[in-house]
Amino acid sequence: MYVQNASTPERKPVTVPGLHAMKAQGRRIVMLTAYDASLAWQLDAAGVDIALVGDSLGMVVQGHASTLPVTLDHMVYHTAAVARGLSSALLVADMPFMADRDVAHTLEAGARLVGEGGAAMVKIEGAAAHILEAIAALTARAIPVCAHLGLTPQSVHKFGGFRIQGREQEAADHIMAEALAVQAAGADLLVLEGVPSSLGERISAAVNIPVIGIGAGPHCDGQVLVIHDMLGITPGKRPKFSKDFLAGRDSVAAAIAAYAEDVRSGAFPAPEHCFN
Repeated sequence: MYVQNASTPERKPVTVPGLHAMKAQGRRIVMLTAYDASLAWQLDAAGVDIALVGDSLGMVVQGHASTLPVTLDHMVYHTAAVARGLSSALLVADMPFMADRDVAHTLEAGARLVGEGGAAMVKIEGAAAHILEAIAALTARAIPVCAHLGLTPQSVHKFGGFRIQGREQEAADHIMAEALAVQAAGADLLVLEGVPSSLGERISAAVNIPVIGIGAGPHCDGQVLVIHDMLGITPGKRPKFSKDFLAGRDSVAAAIAAYAEDVRSGAFPAPEHCFN
């Protein structure tokens, strides 16, 4: 395992109860993706609260057009690599496409991501009945769960692309109901992606668990970005909800530190990064 830089103050490990306390205290939570040990070390050194090994690795690392080709073996491999670079940030790992096809597969995937990969929490997309059952099964076995609602990338074909969700009142109410449902099923954290800022604010106020936004407005309890997007190295057009934090700075470390500072101060996301 990497050791912290001597110039970086030692931090206590971030925990699930600690995240709940941050929401209660109104302290914004900083989350970023990482896919290898070197980037994980940079996140830890900058004081990032949560490192997410996202299945976004399928797009930014493997070069696929979506997250769907990512396998459980891929996720375990990258999660274990990130775990070796962390000493304080909480490690969350994505459940890949179809890992939730039944409870047995869900539990196997969760056990591997925690046992082999070293994750402290797993993330699962959606709130259909079988997903709620999966969340309950995982949490009953002491595997914390981060839910993911709104624009869920594994549903890209159903949505007809990476499209903003919840713009109509009926759709917004549906996502609101899903948020309450995943909380009731036992989720300890919620990533809310690609929804209008007003819905992000409404959900964050309605649930007791921390809500981490990505394109969900400034009123969420924290923010997450794909690190390749916030470093400006993703090919093609950067998502509207992202920002190139490396621009004007001389190092990856400085960019990550600036992102963490802007999330905590509320400077990011600005209006130009949000959806109406």
